[in-house]
Amino acid sequence: MKNLITTAILPALFAGIFMTSCTKDKPLTSQTNETTVTTDGIVYAVDTLNSKIEWKGFKVVKSDNTSHFGTIKFESGEVTVKEGKLQSGTFVADMTTLTSVDLKDDAEQLEKLNGHLKSGDFFEVEKFPTASYEITSVADNTAGGDYNTILDGNLTIKGITKPVKFQANVSVKDGEISIATEPKDIMREDYGVKFQLPLTNGIIKDEVNLQIFIKALEKK
Repeated sequence: MKNLITTAILPALFAGIFMTSCTKDKPLTSQTNETTVTTDGIVYAVDTLNSKIEWKGFKVVKSDNTSHFGTIKFESGEVTVKEGKLQSGTFVADMTTLTSVDLKDDAEQLEKLNGHLKSGDFFEVEKFPTASYEITSVADNTAGGDYNTILDGNLTIKGITKPVKFQANVSVKDGEISIATEPKDIMREDYGVKFQLPLTNGIIKDEVNLQIFIKALEKK
C-alpha cells in the first residue's frame, strides 16, 4: 500500500511523454488577427495513432526525482482549415489510455499507479472515460518565438469545463496540419481532482503539466 501511495503522484491529463519543459508559462499577448471559430473550410481528421497528450505531475517540488510522466491517447477529433489557416477544432481524449512512461520498466508499480490514477481518487475513468478540448478562437502570436499561434478553448475533465489558453506551433502543409502546444500547467483541483497524500508522505502539487500534440489529415 505504501508503494501505491508513494507512486500515486498525480500527473494529470492532457502533456510530457518525453520530459517536458516545466518553466512558468509565458504571458500570452496577442494583438492581431483573432479568428472566431467556424466550420467553413476544409475538414481535417485527427490521426489518433500519431497524436497524443503528454502529462507530468509532481510531488512537493518540480524535479525529476519527485515526478511521474506519461501519455494519453486521442479517441477522435477534427479541425477546420481555411486558406491555410486553422479555424476551429475539437479533440476527444481517451482517458482509459492514461499511462505512466517513467514506470514502463516496472510492471508492478506501473499497474498500481495507472490503476490509482484511473480510480475515484483521481480521474474516475469508469464514470468519465473521455476528456476534451474545444478551440473557441484562434489568434496569431505576435510575440514571436517557437509558438506562432494562440488557442483559446474549453478544456473538459471529469465533466467540468474551464477555459484554457495554449500557445501552439501550428503548421498546415500538403494536406496535413500539425499542432504542438507549449507545456502548460493546469490546476487539477479545478477539475475535481483533489486527492492528497498523508502529510508524512509529502504533498502532491496541484499543478499538472500538459502538452498536446496533434496530427490531422485532410478528409478526402
